[in-house]
Amino acid sequence: MRYIVTVFTALLTVALIWALNRSWGSIPAFGPLMSPFTGFWQNAEVTRSGDEELTLSGTQEPVTVLVDDMAVPHVFARNDHDLYFAQGYLTARDRLWQMEFQTHAAAGRLSEIVGSRALELDRFNRRMGMGYGAEQTLAEMEKNPQTRAMLDAYTAGVNAWIKQLKPASYPIEYKLLRYAPEAWTSLKCALLLKAMTSTLASGADDLLMTNVLRKYGPTVTADLFPNYPAHEDPIIPVGTKWDFTPLPIPKAPADSGQNVADLPDFALTQLFRHPRANPAIGSNNWAVGPEKSATGHPILSNDPHLTLSLPSIWYQIQLVSPTVNVYGASLPGSPNVIIGFNKDVAWGVTNVGSDVLDFYAIKFRDASRKEYWHDNQWKPVRRRIERIAVKGLPTVNDTVLYTHHGPVVYEAGQKAFKRNIPVGYAAQWIAHKPSNELICFYELNRARNFADYRKALTYYVAPAQNFIFADNNNDIAISPNGRFPLKWRQQGKFMLDGTNPADDWHGYIPAEQNPLVKNPPRHFVSSANQSSTDPTYPYYLNWIFAPYERGQRINDRLTQMQRVTVDSMRQLQNDVYNLRAADALPILLPLLSEKGLTASEQQALRQLKSWKLNNDPGEVGPTIFTEWTTQLMRAIWADDFNEGDTLPMRPPTFDRTLTLMKRDTGSRWFDNKRTPVREHLPQIMQQSFRATCDTLVRRYGSLGTGWSWATYKSTDIRHLIPGLDAFSVLDLNVGGGAGIVNATTERTGPSWRMVVALGPEPKAYGVYPGGQSGNPGSPYYVNMVETWRQGKLNELLYLTSSQARHARITHRITMN
Repeated sequence: MRYIVTVFTALLTVALIWALNRSWGSIPAFGPLMSPFTGFWQNAEVTRSGDEELTLSGTQEPVTVLVDDMAVPHVFARNDHDLYFAQGYLTARDRLWQMEFQTHAAAGRLSEIVGSRALELDRFNRRMGMGYGAEQTLAEMEKNPQTRAMLDAYTAGVNAWIKQLKPASYPIEYKLLRYAPEAWTSLKCALLLKAMTSTLASGADDLLMTNVLRKYGPTVTADLFPNYPAHEDPIIPVGTKWDFTPLPIPKAPADSGQNVADLPDFALTQLFRHPRANPAIGSNNWAVGPEKSATGHPILSNDPHLTLSLPSIWYQIQLVSPTVNVYGASLPGSPNVIIGFNKDVAWGVTNVGSDVLDFYAIKFRDASRKEYWHDNQWKPVRRRIERIAVKGLPTVNDTVLYTHHGPVVYEAGQKAFKRNIPVGYAAQWIAHKPSNELICFYELNRARNFADYRKALTYYVAPAQNFIFADNNNDIAISPNGRFPLKWRQQGKFMLDGTNPADDWHGYIPAEQNPLVKNPPRHFVSSANQSSTDPTYPYYLNWIFAPYERGQRINDRLTQMQRVTVDSMRQLQNDVYNLRAADALPILLPLLSEKGLTASEQQALRQLKSWKLNNDPGEVGPTIFTEWTTQLMRAIWADDFNEGDTLPMRPPTFDRTLTLMKRDTGSRWFDNKRTPVREHLPQIMQQSFRATCDTLVRRYGSLGTGWSWATYKSTDIRHLIPGLDAFSVLDLNVGGGAGIVNATTERTGPSWRMVVALGPEPKAYGVYPGGQSGNPGSPYYVNMVETWRQGKLNELLYLTSSQARHARITHRITMN
């Protein structure tokens, strides 16, 4: 018996060792993590204190770094090479895994790390030309001596950190996924910029809108999907004069994209179910001029809305050399400050939403697909072989066909990874074009005035951004800026004919003719991703932008505000008034009869009627309203625009639906074709409200605190590796929502809040939902989350000397 127990124990030990040293599906191997020598124990950090002396190969002169109590480095270098070397080194020290993981994703290389479950994502990113676009951008960057030197220095700094790492000190994610850091390259910096372009400028409803056009024809399509919304307060105020002579607008083909009879049927049906780009990703920015400011100088505010994730998207840093002294938010993996300020200017960005991705039907000569028909001639197809390494499996070779438009993302017979990507079409995308965004930010970091701001923007290509600006000359300005294709009206609203040169892009809008307003009579500038201009702007940018509510609410508040302070700007960033509900409820409620509602449903209706229209976390009203409008939109449109069937379509917007309700309560669109009786709007209201109450009761029980907005919305800040709840912050008690100025949704929201008061000495404040460190074992991993949740800001310490003595400076780093 003793021998049996011994053998059993030995076998159990062997089995346990084997089990702990292999991964189980998405669960990583835990054995290596338990090692006291190389495991997660080695990643625990304490609050940093005590000065550091670093001997590094790569600096030309000593560099001094002052680190404050938020772990923000303030870098003082004697030349720009050392400045960017230090930025690369320090960013990698705090965020190396994040930098590498994000660029691996953009390059289509995640399969190397996690295996075959990432293969289709990798294939998609490669077929969309992410790597190809990064190569074009890098080549353009390296033509410029400044940006080439900047990239080389930044890359050398990152690699200086990597070279001194040992397996025991690898960031914990490397240990979880069982791989090691590789050398950084300048291409990775370009890939990071392509990742941002993919996030912010890859939305395309061309396929879905073509399906609408095919099913309902041009008259219905134009009525339900107008080219300018019924309600709008554009970024460039109505009445702004265009002080330029526009280029001739390209002539549209005879059918103007309305004839879809010749488009291949397979392009409209072969789809892989995958959500479109997240419509909640947006941003706010605004600036008030001296006339509205309590200080007599401009005050600028910015809060870009992106996916809430850990490690944080942004990394705070101050960069000081003989040519620059700038503070702000940088992107880990790219030099410069992206959103920030110096002693003379401040700037920020929001997404424009321009149409810079179009799809072209390709006609190949034969099955060999070596030539395609365009402009009455056969043209050669270029082949690019994508070799995708897969962990534990053989390399996958994927051939992508390139036309002059761009890559044929998926060929006939292949399944698309995203449901808005047509099969058999080439993608023409601004991300494929040579660009040098780094020189734009290099110049902005050093800008002194409006002329410098305008010069910097001429270099910027993608993703198009609303660059807001303020300076100590008391100028404020905003420009929807990027490289915009020169198109005929609505070109790209539907899929295009790849054989017809009239459907090609016809160059670009001159940078100096991009929309711009400076010092408008209303004494403020602002954007919230709404329409860039009114229809008087001579060029076409897009047919649809973000809903108007955030922009309208911001403009209403700023119009009323006088003697604006930093704190009143902060309060506006945290505004939770629901303008959509204010517009909709006076239309919806009179159509809803209490007759037929149960007692509990009547109680829910009373709660909704008594709601003060603020999306505060403890309120029940926003929960009922949001679920009701979701149910209502589904009830009205799902039978006619069902995105889940073999002909997926985009449904009309809420704005258009509300207009329809006011105009024609007997519209045929309110009838549910799936039922034998004809429904009218009051019936739809009744049914959808009852469905709302049933849904909320099933999820949260009877009406009460369980229906609170924070519970229903359930905001999470999740780690970049799905499922790592231990490294995430879940179920934050926070208000806001989609379409709210405080646009905090389930997974998106203000990724960086900043307010800058200009003047003799800039005063700036900011916060993001995370911390400076990417290490979950660091006290600086999530130390700013609570400040962010409460809507507060930290003062940003703007230093002017490496010898500064300040109570918030915790230690000094010297790089030799």
